[in-house]
Amino acid sequence: MKTLWKNTLIRSVLALGLASTQAFAVAAPIFWTDWTGGDLDPTSPGFQAKGTITTTTSSVTVTYTNPNGVGFYQASGGNDYYTGGDASTSPFTSALVDNRPTGSDIIALQFAGTQSLSFSQAIANPVFAFVSLNGNGYAFDRDFDILSFGDASNGNACGYWGCGTSFKQVVDIGGGVMEYRLLGTGEPHGTLRFTGTFDTVSWRSLSNEYWNGFTVGVQGTAAEVFDVPEPGSIALLALALAGMAVARRRNV
Repeated sequence: MKTLWKNTLIRSVLALGLASTQAFAVAAPIFWTDWTGGDLDPTSPGFQAKGTITTTTSSVTVTYTNPNGVGFYQASGGNDYYTGGDASTSPFTSALVDNRPTGSDIIALQFAGTQSLSFSQAIANPVFAFVSLNGNGYAFDRDFDILSFGDASNGNACGYWGCGTSFKQVVDIGGGVMEYRLLGTGEPHGTLRFTGTFDTVSWRSLSNEYWNGFTVGVQGTAAEVFDVPEPGSIALLALALAGMAVARRRNV
């Protein structure tokens, strides 16, 4: 009886754990941000913009904040800087990113300094698409994986402004705090991905350069991708485990 109870408990816990982690490595279409409106920060030079990510079941508000200002903001029309190659050779697609950013929405950066993205609900596996990162670099507050870039060495076509490679540099900035830097050579266009669940992402532009740009997308919300149990489901599992514990004591 003791062995049976232990096996049942282990199977229950493993089932819950697998349900919450099963989608870490699943390739899926990316839902990209639809940036809207104009600068929402009345201060100068501060800049703030909002956009919406529409997933299969949810609408997530994305807020970008940069107290240093930006080079320009393109939320409707304009040049499409996400061109280059077809679906299989685009600088922005890979085994984990099926589709390049939709439309021409982009936030173009110019100044060194810290900036951030925040999401109205927890999202899963955010993908960061970058354009023309040739005279700058980004230092993120969390680790990431470079998924693709526009260069023959990566098997992809060049980006809008040309070819370039990307690489990551991990730097200890003191006190055990790490920065994860996106750097490159030539004219890097590509994507990186943060794996897991997030409601904010912050990074630092390493230098002044006009211009380098980005947008952000997600695999889905945390609930959609990782099948996060509702609080009621967790409570039911807790009750079931408590019931098994009581039954075990009675049979000992």
